[in-house]
Amino acid sequence: MDLVAILQSQLDTLRSRIKELESENANLSAQISICRCQETKEKGNGSLVKNGVLDGHGKKKNKLRDLGYGAMMHHSKRYVALKFMYFGARFYGFASEAQMDPTVEGELFKALERTRLIFGDKKELQYSRCGRTDKGVSSVGQVIALFIRSNHRESRGDNKYSEEISIEESCGEIDYVRVLNRVLPNDIRIMGWSPIPVGFSARFSCLSRVYKYFFWQGNLNITAMETAAEKFLGEHDFRNFCKMDAGNVHNYRRHIISFEILPFGESYKADQLMIMKIKGSAFLWHQIRCMVAVLFLIGQGLESPNVIDALLDIERTPRKPQFPMAPEIPLVLQSCEFEGLKFICSSDSKQALNEHLERECRSYELQSAIFHEALLNSSCVEIVSDNNISSDRTKKKEASHIPLLSRPTEPSYEERRKKLDAGAGMPRQKVNPGEMK
Repeated sequence: MDLVAILQSQLDTLRSRIKELESENANLSAQISICRCQETKEKGNGSLVKNGVLDGHGKKKNKLRDLGYGAMMHHSKRYVALKFMYFGARFYGFASEAQMDPTVEGELFKALERTRLIFGDKKELQYSRCGRTDKGVSSVGQVIALFIRSNHRESRGDNKYSEEISIEESCGEIDYVRVLNRVLPNDIRIMGWSPIPVGFSARFSCLSRVYKYFFWQGNLNITAMETAAEKFLGEHDFRNFCKMDAGNVHNYRRHIISFEILPFGESYKADQLMIMKIKGSAFLWHQIRCMVAVLFLIGQGLESPNVIDALLDIERTPRKPQFPMAPEIPLVLQSCEFEGLKFICSSDSKQALNEHLERECRSYELQSAIFHEALLNSSCVEIVSDNNISSDRTKKKEASHIPLLSRPTEPSYEERRKKLDAGAGMPRQKVNPGEMK
């Protein structure tokens, strides 16, 4: 057995162990949550000094009770997955760890707290997310998992998937879709929810993720782009197609299941709207946008499809050439696929969601009509012939292109690790918060 096979076997073993630990952690969290809920009920009529309660006669008010948390702590919780969509143009990414607001995750938790679907220590929610999209990226099929308030009498993490949950059991539950969509901003909407077993993780239980990238065909050579895209299929080291995070990511091998370039069904004048549909088990930071950027260079005739082979060959190209990523706005996380998961919502919630999306579509159609009107009115402006100028600009653009493999490169993974390891042994300097990026 060669070294690569041995390392792959060890990696598979570690992944399996991670899932086992996630399951054990979820089970323990569920048991702790149930115990604390029962403890709260037992002490409800007794005397508690903590949080300002002296006795059961109401002589001293409880601040949490004034906020409604006293009653909430008597509610049961259940472990659910929420499927939702968001339009990323105004958000600084999905994760709330971002340095700037707003974020999609931040808005979600505001809604969960406002509707009092979550309470207590956030660590006990057993929260996980499937994907962590960047600034400006949208999704129509993102998934998170967490414990939220339930109408069921006992706190629970179901030991079965939603396909095995009876209709009667779900009918008595809170209408999570309706409750949350009433307080969420217009560019975030819950689509459905699903009961999940306590060992479930939105990140590690995901079988595959599907992204779509929208673009106009223009003068791009789609055949050449398709030839190049086929080279991404299978498992490869994609360190030259991502933003490297050597401090946290040490394995850059990812598996691309399918990569299609298809017409979307919309056109503008003679131009066809196209999509790249990429399905993979997981993706690296900025991987999609880096792959798309190189495919655009190939479609423009500035690079050969064979450049993909060179960039995937880490021994031949150990350092990533410097090139700009494709824009973020056209990128959409379409779906996250799980085994045995079926999302549900009430008919009223489904109708309200459809009506909301139709209103948003009409609003954007109105904006599009205004831009069309602007195009029509621009025809009254007299044009000065500049054919020679345009031709010169095109020639300069082609002449200024530097082949990817001839460009300056970024540090390799090994060089980054060496620098990080050297820095770890040095005393830390104080950083002015105003200088942090």
